[in-house]
Formats: sequence, C-alpha cells, structure tokens
Amino acid sequence: MSFKTLLTVVTDKTHLQDTVAQAISFADCMDAHLDVVCIGVDRTQTGYYYAGMNAAVLQETLNQARSDSTDMAEAARGLLRSTNLRWGVTDLVCQLADVARVVASYARFADLAILPRPYGDDRGIELEPVVEGALFEGQAPVIVLPAHSEELRLPDRIAIGWNESAEALRAVRSALPILKPAKRSHIVVIDPPKHGPPRSDPGGLLSQFLARHGVHVEIDVLSKTLPRVSDVMRRHVTDIDADMVIMGAYGHSRFREAILGGATRNMLETAEVPVFMAHYPVSRRRPCVSSDRTASRRPGASPALSAEMSRR
Repeated sequence: MSFKTLLTVVTDKTHLQDTVAQAISFADCMDAHLDVVCIGVDRTQTGYYYAGMNAAVLQETLNQARSDSTDMAEAARGLLRSTNLRWGVTDLVCQLADVARVVASYARFADLAILPRPYGDDRGIELEPVVEGALFEGQAPVIVLPAHSEELRLPDRIAIGWNESAEALRAVRSALPILKPAKRSHIVVIDPPKHGPPRSDPGGLLSQFLARHGVHVEIDVLSKTLPRVSDVMRRHVTDIDADMVIMGAYGHSRFREAILGGATRNMLETAEVPVFMAHYPVSRRRPCVSSDRTASRRPGASPALSAEMSRR
C-alpha cells in the first residue's frame, strides 16, 4: 500500500509557492503523481442583492477570479516543469459556496490531499471548505501544512493522537505508508478511560496492530494537565521532537467545533508540524426491517418463510 495520486489545492497566490513546493517534495518521496488544482474563487454570494452593484460589476468579479486561476496555474506549472514528477495542473473558477463540492470531486480519486492550514490571520475564508471538502465529501486523508514548515518529507518520528474513536483508527490505517518507514511512532493516549476493556492497557491493541505491520511503536499515556487536550498533545509533540501528528478529524460536528472549539480545530490553529487527518463517514441510514418483521408475523406464514425473511 502506498500513495500513488496526491492532490493539492491552491486558492491564493500568497500561499501557492509554499503549498506546491511542499506537495512536490512529498510526491518525490512517494514516487507519486501530483495533481494541482488552482481555484479562482468568486466571492459574491448567489441569491444576495448588493446595493449599488449591477451586472457589469458582478462580471468583473468573475473575470478577476478567472484571471487569478490562470495566473496561479501558470505559476504552478513553472514550479513543476523543473521536476521529474508526473503531474497535472487544472485551473477553474467557482463561487465560494461551491468550493467544498469542487474540491471533493477531485479528492475522491486521490490517495492523499496536501493542503494549507485553513485558520490564521492571513488565511482566506475559502480554505476551510477546501479542507472539509477533501475530508468529508471527498473521503480522502489530508495533510494540513503548518504556517511555516520545513520541506515536507517522510517523518522520522510521529505522534499518533489515540482516543479509541473510529476517526482516529481511520487516520492510522490511512497513514500506514507513512508509519512503516518512520524510525519511531508514539501512540499518545491522554486521560484514558477508567472503565471498559482498554483501561488496563490503553493503546495496546493499536500497538499490536501496528507492530505486525512493521511499525516501530511505543505508547505514551499522559494526564490532562492543561485545559485542552490539544494543548497537551502539542506540548508532547514538542517534547518528543515529532515531525508529524496523526489524528482523527472532527469527532464532533463541524458546527460544534466552529462555535465551541474542539481538538481538531485547536490543533490546526496551533500545530507547528504537519497534521495528517482522516474522517470516518457515519451513515445515517437505518436498515429497513419493519416490513420483514411484519411479514414474518403474518398469520399462516410458514416457519421456513418466516425464518428466511428474518435472515434478510
């Protein structure tokens, strides 16, 4: 298992050089194809009336977005032509409300997305739906780059944020191509539960799973000595000199994290190393069994028919 198709998305000329350069570096490590999508964002909102604006003004904003996407694509091609990678560059225009859907349409067929950090004073409002589009609708794992980082290479030392969640397990499984060559991986468990099966050996089953894949792993059990779990994790990342963090993304709803904060948002706001994230899709559909149960209770139904329908 390895990453063969990498995706990076740029929406701002300011961050293009760093984002594409980091993606090139990682694609070179993985011997992967790199797709760069340059999106010119039309920030006018469909369905809203802006006093004093007319069709000419709206057309001008669209032209500006098209010009931005063309300029970014040319800059990206200039960086990629000097490499030996297999690559492709796409430039397009979309409205702000449609950014997540457009990103997801490309992320669906990528093994990994490498994206700039969505939060910060110099970050555009379109960067958050870029990350969410890749994670949620695109169902791709994502490496979120810190504001200022060194060349993105395969990490030597990794910190895994482990809380027994489906999101965390999905992130670990997705990150196996990165975990296997690492010199040391730390399973970081913060305030493990006092009751339940894992209480006597927190992180033990995950450690066993990774060890069988040839990952050099150890377990670090920490107390929550700071107000936020992300603060404890970030301090430990510094203590062990980790090159990357692997964690599940958005265990709570995005709305809750946007209003109240959460481990995912806090880590992305403050992390000084790349953060590898994945999200586990939760299906809201429930199996329809009422008709089968009703049929199996019908008067006169044969036992064989009732048994067959109950097994469906």
